Amino acid sequence: MEKKSLFSDRIVKIGPDSGYDNYIMAIESSCDETACAIVKNGREVIANIVASQIKTHEKFGGVIPEIAAREHLDSINIVVQEAFDQSGLKPEDITAFAATVGPGLVGCLLVGLNAAKTLALVHDKPFIGVNHLNAHLCANYIETDLKPPFMALLVSGGHTQIIDVESYSKQTILGETIDDAVGEAYDKVARLIGLPYPGGPRLDKLAQEGNPAAFQLPEGKVDGYNFSFSGLKTAVLRLVKSFEGKELPVNDICASFQECVSSTLVKKLKKAVEQRGYKQVVIAGGVAANSEIRKKVFALENEGYRVNAPAMKYCTDNASMVASCAYFNTNTFDDIDVEVFSRV
Repeated sequence: MEKKSLFSDRIVKIGPDSGYDNYIMAIESSCDETACAIVKNGREVIANIVASQIKTHEKFGGVIPEIAAREHLDSINIVVQEAFDQSGLKPEDITAFAATVGPGLVGCLLVGLNAAKTLALVHDKPFIGVNHLNAHLCANYIETDLKPPFMALLVSGGHTQIIDVESYSKQTILGETIDDAVGEAYDKVARLIGLPYPGGPRLDKLAQEGNPAAFQLPEGKVDGYNFSFSGLKTAVLRLVKSFEGKELPVNDICASFQECVSSTLVKKLKKAVEQRGYKQVVIAGGVAANSEIRKKVFALENEGYRVNAPAMKYCTDNASMVASCAYFNTNTFDDIDVEVFSRV
């Protein structure tokens, strides 16, 4: 793929067919992590820096966009410099600069996007804007030899999708949630049972100590490959209220909820794989770190499928996946005037 440097309009070849080593520096700032990474040829991580804001937002029970944006401003120069220091590379060694364009929190995205644009302009390099969801899929290319085609299950705080990945640049969403995403459902249920933010990982941990068959919770009945988790959330609310004045069996509720969610996801993922005739399956997104979802997806290996999931540190928001996406040119934006967007 040919890209233009921003100042001189010099043509730069980027991607697997470029014929030389590409070093992409990327910035991710879509929510509550300020991240910068340098990745060689889309797969080899040379530097990976993440400044988390979890402790800041913990006391509010969730991310406060204005506070998150200010923290990004405080951290952005630091993480960029740390990435250069960790890699031993200089700006002139970088092939292109990339940043997440969306979806995400607008004020937060603007910090990373403007930083990457500035670096590209100052050092006369191409700029590549990246879709956050495509980047999560590309986390599967990091430190692996994975190549399309494959079927992907993308599960994150704001999105739940089954995606047919035919090539690096051609992807088709077969189904998605019609209400709450998996991550949202986890966080809302966690609040219902009194768990602090971030609730998803804590719920997962407690579920491992509970009985997944303790309570029969309803699976959302949605046609095709779409999902619905709002009814499940309501069912948990009613279950919690039924224990008023009694000790709440938190571990069993967590385990039963997690069993319902993971079974629903994998059932539809398997149906999609069988219909397309693929032999490769991947999971991606922050919720791909969930123990039970990973366990059930990897169990497909027993049926002859090749299963791939990013390393835990590349499941949650990070800039390495953004750099990988920019290298493989997966539905990217090249226009320096590109605007950030909050939703797809």
